[in-house]
Formats: sequence, C-alpha cells, structure tokens
Amino acid sequence: MDIHFHFSAPSWVYSAQSNWHFVTLPQHRAEEIKFFRQLSSYSKVKGFGSVKVSVVSAHTEWRTSIFPDKASQSYLLPIKAAIRKAENWSAGDIINLELRLLLES
Repeated sequence: MDIHFHFSAPSWVYSAQSNWHFVTLPQHRAEEIKFFRQLSSYSKVKGFGSVKVSVVSAHTEWRTSIFPDKASQSYLLPIKAAIRKAENWSAGDIINLELRLLLES
C-alpha cells in the first residue's frame, strides 16, 4: 500500500528547556492516517500508537515515526537537528513535506 500526503505546517519546540522540534500534522491528514491504518495489518497498535513514515522535504529524505497527540487530536512528527540544519529550519518556520506511510498490507 503506497499512501502519501503533502502538507505544510509550522515547526515548534516542545519546551524552552528542550531542543525537541516537532511538526503537528493537519487534523484532516491525521484522520486519513487513522483510516488507512485500519485497512492494514498495521492496525495493531505498536509503540504508543506510533506509525512508521518516510518524509521528503526540499533537500532531505528520512525515516522516522509519527506519534499520536491527544491535545491536537493529530500526530506529531519529530524533526531531528541534522534535518533542521540541512534544511536551515528554525522553530516557527512553515515546512512543506511529503509524508509516506510505511504500512504493512
């Protein structure tokens, strides 16, 4: 199953004391991900409900996991320091991404 989404969202820092940067997926994308997870054998919840993904930005491609977030009713995508440096991203920047779900069918 090849499922991918394009979206833009601002990056943000978890707290002033940390250097953890995230992007919150748009809520309609979260609903689509939940739907496709139900169609795959990946619907068995793993690791806090995380979903393995491949991410493509302007200059970088990487694999990671997105994590459900009750507060936003969406998923959070962590952005590693090496990726932020390669892309020259800072907190508050609007980031354009392609997210490919790595679901088992």
